[in-house]
Amino acid sequence: MSTSKKKAAASIVWFEIPADKPERAKAFYGKLFGWKIKPFPGMADYLHIDTGGADASPDGAVMKRMHSTHTITNYVTVPSVTEFMKKVEKLGGSICKAKTVVPGMGYFAICQDTENNTFAIWEIDQAAK
Repeated sequence: MSTSKKKAAASIVWFEIPADKPERAKAFYGKLFGWKIKPFPGMADYLHIDTGGADASPDGAVMKRMHSTHTITNYVTVPSVTEFMKKVEKLGGSICKAKTVVPGMGYFAICQDTENNTFAIWEIDQAAK
């Protein structure tokens, strides 16, 4: 029996679609893919997307666009946001939004790769405060 710790897969676990008019985007994606899109409790202009997919299909959100070049952001699960922020910078990427808590859920950071693409890293921690 092996005592080594199994490495967790770096899977996409969430995505955000920015929109100038979230209700318009809700109608578009709901009709296009049959996604169920409803308000996210306690967050204005943030709508939860239930993709209705198998376990491998992540849910996501439609959100108010924050700036003119704001594009879809994929969230990739990592064991430690802090450690992966260091790796992003070591590999030539940058941190756009430092480690941020989502109480009772975990932590995220928004990053930019070497090709100017934005993505997020996500650490699950139900004790996050």
